[in-house]
Amino acid sequence: MAAAPDAVVEAAPTGIFGQNTAVLTNKVLLALGVAAVVAVMVVFWLWSQQPEYRVLFSNYADKDGGAIVASLEQMNIPYKFSESGTAILVPASQVHQVRLKLAAQGLPKGGNIGFELLENQKFGVSQFVEQVNFQRGLEGELERSIQTISAVEVARIHLAIPKPSVFVRDQQKPTASVLLNLRPGRMLDQQQVSAIVHLVASSVPELPIANVTVVDQNGNLLSDTDKKGGRNNLDPTQLKYVDELQQNIVRRVESIIAPMVGARNVHAEASAEVDFSTQEQAAETYRPNQAPDAMSVRSQQSNESQSTSPAGAGGVPGALSNQPPAPATAPLNTAVPANAGAPGAGAPANAANNANAANAAPAVPVNSQKNVTTNYELDKTIRYVQQPMGGVKRLTVAVVVNHKQVVDKNGKVTNRPLTDAEKTEISDLAKQAMGFNQERGDSLTVVNSSFAGEQIEAIPDLPLWKQPENIEMAKEWLKMAAGLLVIFLLYRKLMKPMMQKLVKSDQKDALPAPGDDDAVVTLSGAAEGAEGENMVGVPRKLAAKGYEQNLEAAKQLAKENPKLVASLVTNWVSKE
Repeated sequence: MAAAPDAVVEAAPTGIFGQNTAVLTNKVLLALGVAAVVAVMVVFWLWSQQPEYRVLFSNYADKDGGAIVASLEQMNIPYKFSESGTAILVPASQVHQVRLKLAAQGLPKGGNIGFELLENQKFGVSQFVEQVNFQRGLEGELERSIQTISAVEVARIHLAIPKPSVFVRDQQKPTASVLLNLRPGRMLDQQQVSAIVHLVASSVPELPIANVTVVDQNGNLLSDTDKKGGRNNLDPTQLKYVDELQQNIVRRVESIIAPMVGARNVHAEASAEVDFSTQEQAAETYRPNQAPDAMSVRSQQSNESQSTSPAGAGGVPGALSNQPPAPATAPLNTAVPANAGAPGAGAPANAANNANAANAAPAVPVNSQKNVTTNYELDKTIRYVQQPMGGVKRLTVAVVVNHKQVVDKNGKVTNRPLTDAEKTEISDLAKQAMGFNQERGDSLTVVNSSFAGEQIEAIPDLPLWKQPENIEMAKEWLKMAAGLLVIFLLYRKLMKPMMQKLVKSDQKDALPAPGDDDAVVTLSGAAEGAEGENMVGVPRKLAAKGYEQNLEAAKQLAKENPKLVASLVTNWVSKE
């Protein structure tokens, strides 16, 4: 039995190479299109999942900003800058955690150089450089300390420390200048300025308080106690004291009357005249003389003198001269002490002799004189009074009380004026609360009047779609829904058709390449079948109108001439 000849597939040679190049180009374009669509889908998905950014630090120094950015990049934390470039933004969920981590690293440093400047000292520096670095570090540390005050945003300090000298006449005290940049809408009172002055003076050796100058960003001298032309003008501290005093009086008056008439039925206002002048007074007063027995004796001097003459037969003759002598004034017998002969015993002996002499010749007093001078203490009072400033000169308080509400048996509420007794009680309570002093000239006025009704505007509740938290939530959901919708449309309109074309192109290349309209598949020779039947060349024209048409044509050919198809497949296998 003769072997069947091989089937030969002939096609127009000019169309095969060009067709393969076009197919390859289409595949490349389809692949690029699919990749582009996938990239766009990923971008939209990331945009819909982008977190909300909040401020991490603002108004930082350039050096601190660079250190913060470097630390964020090292920690792999996303960040971005604000539109003005003055703030660094990080995801809202990581703000506090990042701040704590940066604080552990000492960031931000505030742009001030402290004593860490001395950590990088080079070997062999001069003493002058060491002194300058120490002074710079001290200034930086003081600036950091002052910037911790809530009202101070930035502080600059300049220290002028003279060179020490062994000669007293050449010694100079250091000085300091402080420049403060206050936050918007903030100010420092005199106590805070004094605290800053004492802080700087206590940090620099031998720096007196008078040598510290504090200036704000507007050029105002804050450390001047006699500013604005002298002490007679009121400063903000005094005005604040007067306002606090008045508010305290109003609060006390309203709090004691409110339980009687209701919290919203009493209003009070107070006006206080405060004397901020300083008075010093020294007084010396003398009171009228008192009784001698009630007075204190300073000194007393007594002087007594007597003159006597002996009694004898002398004098003027007459009855007076013949009178008997006066009785003796001393005892006739006087015992002599045992130690009369001892030293110091002469006085008693002389006294005894004198007594005997007196007895022998009694003396009669002729003249006696006694003077007593007594000096008493002077009754005087020395008073030194120094009255501090801030004393209250006069208080004026006005109180307005609403009519009293009365509920009858039916539950109806009516308003009635206060009685005289009730007004008197309220007036007495207000006087006690305000510290009423009639001698000082204080005045209190209590008026009972009906209050005008308050017109309270009814504010409707915001609907759910206007509430801020719901708006933010809706924005997040809409953002996510928009991203999903765009991804879905890109998939349906672009990615899916491209994928289908790419799959169809691969299936089309797997079949025998159909020729053009003029291409003819020819079977050369004769194929002898199992029945001995000879096959002659059967022309078959396959029109390539698409994948479906080619597939139907191949199926039809297999049905009509299965031997030819088998012979063709055998030829393909034998060639490969």
